Amino acid sequence: MNTGDTAFIILCAAFVFFMTPGLAFFYGGLVRRKNVLNTMMSSFFIMGLSSAMWMLFGYSLSFSGNGTIIGNLKQIGLCAIGQGDLSGTIPTLVFVAFQMMFAIITPALITGSVAGRMKFKALFWFIALWLMVVYYPLAHMVWGQGGLLGEVMHSVDFAGGNVVHISSGVSGLVLSLMLGSRRGYKEQTYRTHNIPFVLLGASILWFGWFGFNAGSALAADGLAAHAFMTTNTSAAFAMLSWMLIDVLKEGKPTVVGACTGGVLGLVAITPGAGFVPIWSAIFIGAVVSPICYFMMSVVKNKFGYDDALDAFGCHGIGGVWGGIATGIFASQSVNDSLYWNGLIYGDWHLFGAQVLSILITIVIAIVGTLLCASIVKLFTPLRVEESEERVGLDKSQHGEEAYPTFNGLD
Repeated sequence: MNTGDTAFIILCAAFVFFMTPGLAFFYGGLVRRKNVLNTMMSSFFIMGLSSAMWMLFGYSLSFSGNGTIIGNLKQIGLCAIGQGDLSGTIPTLVFVAFQMMFAIITPALITGSVAGRMKFKALFWFIALWLMVVYYPLAHMVWGQGGLLGEVMHSVDFAGGNVVHISSGVSGLVLSLMLGSRRGYKEQTYRTHNIPFVLLGASILWFGWFGFNAGSALAADGLAAHAFMTTNTSAAFAMLSWMLIDVLKEGKPTVVGACTGGVLGLVAITPGAGFVPIWSAIFIGAVVSPICYFMMSVVKNKFGYDDALDAFGCHGIGGVWGGIATGIFASQSVNDSLYWNGLIYGDWHLFGAQVLSILITIVIAIVGTLLCASIVKLFTPLRVEESEERVGLDKSQHGEEAYPTFNGLD
């Protein structure tokens, strides 16, 4: 065991854990005032649900065995893992904890697509099923022994482009289509109710993402430092790129736009943070903002789907671009675990593997979401009643108000 590596990954795990409350603030600030508590709770409860499932059987299904699709239950309840067991240079329990944080934030990303209209009971059971049907198999296929996407196809995903962002973004889109648009979606303007919340959430996400990506090196080494720098570089240039778009389109930069751009850069670099040269992170970040801006402002309006907080437009599309860009720029000089170099170096094999792995991830997310939502619908409606939506999900789903009206000394 290397104590330096161990301390570093424990710290990174805490960073990634902090991202989920950050996401709650980011999403909570974007919605209407009457839905802020429900939106934040939709991220927060997953910290408990996903942690419990991960400890009981999620880790085992994701990382035990050497199947191509999913693991086994030999490490159910973590009963077979002792304090002295190692994964590389760190205790296996530290690896378990680090990966648990990914299993927490991934389904929380989905909730941005369905904000303001999904029954909380239905969301709870959907997330529980989705983790088993979509997340655990994908985690095994990408990072587990014998996994289809990683060890069979030799595609790469350093910190979760497929597993985290594409899976959640596509699932969010499918679920939003099944729910239908929010009441008055095409007639009303849905205003951001608390921009300081959005800025706070984006800042926490950016901070936590250093643990997300640098920690995926699983050691306190040069690769972790490299991933740290590619992460920050991509976020910086994506933020500047979105600000430029705002100036060109609206005449002035917006706070929400800058926050969105920063998060997009973080999403895009995630699959390649430890595989691509630092200089390429400039291009990856600068390009992701116009791609996602086009999806959010043009494609979304043209087709009329209500991806409420643009989970698909940000994480789905940003993740797809990041996976493709990894196939273009990845270099064995950065990470010698790569089976091939990227397309820019004259080898098309990795690029092809990346595209195919993205397509497989999309299919798994679509089919898995349809299956999970259909099962939940057998027991409870997916969507709140019109009267509940009108009064707000804070009151109708939780019996609470974020901003109560004070009369006298009440």
